[in-house]
Amino acid sequence: MSRYAVLFLFLFAVQFSYAQTNQEKALNNVKQALYLQEHGKINESIPLLEEAVKLDPENTTISYELAIGYYTKGDYDKAKDILEKLVKRKDVFSSVYQLLGNTYDKLSDVNKCIAAYFEGIKKFPEAGELYLELGTMYLSRKEHNEALAYYEKGIQLNPAFASNYYWAAKIYCNSDEAVWGMIYGELFLNLERNSNRTDEISKLLFDTYKKRIRFPRDSAFQVNFSKPGTYVVFDTAKNKKKTPFAKALYEPTLMLALLNEKKVDINSLSRIRKYFIESYFKNGSYQNFPNALFDFQYKVLKAGHWDAYNCWILFKGDEAEGNQWVNANKPKWDNFVKWFTKNKILLDSNYKFYRAQYD
Repeated sequence: MSRYAVLFLFLFAVQFSYAQTNQEKALNNVKQALYLQEHGKINESIPLLEEAVKLDPENTTISYELAIGYYTKGDYDKAKDILEKLVKRKDVFSSVYQLLGNTYDKLSDVNKCIAAYFEGIKKFPEAGELYLELGTMYLSRKEHNEALAYYEKGIQLNPAFASNYYWAAKIYCNSDEAVWGMIYGELFLNLERNSNRTDEISKLLFDTYKKRIRFPRDSAFQVNFSKPGTYVVFDTAKNKKKTPFAKALYEPTLMLALLNEKKVDINSLSRIRKYFIESYFKNGSYQNFPNALFDFQYKVLKAGHWDAYNCWILFKGDEAEGNQWVNANKPKWDNFVKWFTKNKILLDSNYKFYRAQYD
């Protein structure tokens, strides 16, 4: 749903007081302004929003939209003036702090930028978009570990917010700990379906499988989703040794799945990934390494849509092979699409996955 539609529904729900006529006029102005913005006419939208603010000055959402207009136009000083007033209101929301931080960033005031994000987090500790902004700041400096810390904190506290998974997946898949990128990436695909970013991550996952699973010669294969080195760590909380997830489960199970395979493509990955998820539940690994993604994969498998789901996940890695599968299995694909539309992964504060769960 577009920002225009969301705001329209929000404003339409306002209970009109004695100033009903002014609120209605403000609502009409906002509707027209957002329509203009969606068609690239930012300058034309500003006067409408300014008038809407005059008609309904206590409506924080309208003032926020005006700030967005100025920000998009490049008038960061005016956006800043509005937002600095909005953060003092009792009905302020987290996106105001996000836009204020972004505005300070455009004005090259890094200290105020970071302060705005942290002030927002203090007031809205589950605001995934604020952790996203902090992570992106560090990523722009190529400080990947610091960026990941914020992306993963956002994933932990707001598991339904897709963008933190997107960036975490990109960093991890290009690191020596690709295992986490594979999980975060597939979670992202399930949260944000059918966007340009979905296409990007679909290809990233496929390419990472191709890079990390190798067949150097006949009857030989290699699996490398985690850096070599210490296989056993000491869990001080439980006073015992434990093996990290990648070495204890992920890589060994994938190696067993490869015994009858000779190459990596969409079809072979369907078999490999199916073996993994079946083994995960059959051998009780779900008890030691609970994972919301694997739960959802098992749901797909039990519903009879595994091959189609796998094709959808990895489609952009090899579109020719993906189209070939879809054309050869049209009824299966159509049934999957119907099922998939009605069955989305549901993540919340009580049901989620983030890497630190396995630490």
